[in-house]
Amino acid sequence: MSADKVAPPPPSPTPPPPSRPRPRPVEFCKGVNGLDKVVLRESRGSSAEVYLYGGQVTSWKNDHGEELLFVSSKSIFKPPKAIRGGIPICFPQFSNHGSLEQHGFARNRVWSIDNDPAPLPTNSTSKACVDLIFKPSDDDLKIWPHSFEFRLRVALGPGGDLMLTSRIRNTDAKPFTFTFAYHTYFSVSDISEVRVEGLETLDYLDNLQNKERFTEQGDAITFESEVDKVYLSTPTKIAILDHEKKRTFVIRKDGLPDAVVWNPWDKKAKAMADFGDDEYKHMLCVEPASIEKTITLKPGEEWRGRQELSAVPSSYCSGQLDPRKVLQGC
Repeated sequence: MSADKVAPPPPSPTPPPPSRPRPRPVEFCKGVNGLDKVVLRESRGSSAEVYLYGGQVTSWKNDHGEELLFVSSKSIFKPPKAIRGGIPICFPQFSNHGSLEQHGFARNRVWSIDNDPAPLPTNSTSKACVDLIFKPSDDDLKIWPHSFEFRLRVALGPGGDLMLTSRIRNTDAKPFTFTFAYHTYFSVSDISEVRVEGLETLDYLDNLQNKERFTEQGDAITFESEVDKVYLSTPTKIAILDHEKKRTFVIRKDGLPDAVVWNPWDKKAKAMADFGDDEYKHMLCVEPASIEKTITLKPGEEWRGRQELSAVPSSYCSGQLDPRKVLQGC
């Protein structure tokens, strides 16, 4: 009797190639000089870095790995000196509009991770976000005698947009007043090839002329010398057009009626120890702010100010970069 034939076993399926581990959306690590920082990563490749020192964003890269913010090569990254570049937080005072040190003290204090943040519906879809909190120390209360809680959320949107939301609550028994700015340093190819649109015909205070008030002339702001202006009653959208990179930065803002435009140019650049002599050519500060009309909070009240940054390809129209589609949302 012949033995039954046994069918050969089916071939083993080819194992799939090993998948790359997905980057964690939030990572805590050490930065320059051992300072603590948080790295945010979005699944398409964009990223941002936030230092606990100053609660300061120091990097924002698109999904091609291109750096979109400017940080000076001579920035010191050592307390108590502020970090030169990125997005310093100016609070409770912008510039010398008050009795405190230049731009207040929030940018050169160590912030903490906020482990119990209130929900913010505008950023609820983003997993790449971090919540920070800053409360005044006893030394801070000696120079500015007001108790507060400053909460900051930094988030990367699905398309790589960078969002900063600040909430400042008065936890004191008396009102206090402050000014504020996101001192944002944008990286540009050549300052002489850049223009800013959205601020045409507006009034501004010129810090180079004793804060005198003028009205902006012309179709756009271009740069051929030092600029330090506070534009008033500005729109919620401002565009920065970089001709050489064919890229437009779009700033959207809420709760921040003013906008500072600053570039130190050559003489002031050479006078700053933490700024390269020629680096002024590759940066421009356009800063959502609340300066002309100070903000007053009664006990228990909270103020919120937000900026959202996008970097989009620029289109040409009659030989010029055309931001209208961006500004009008078309």
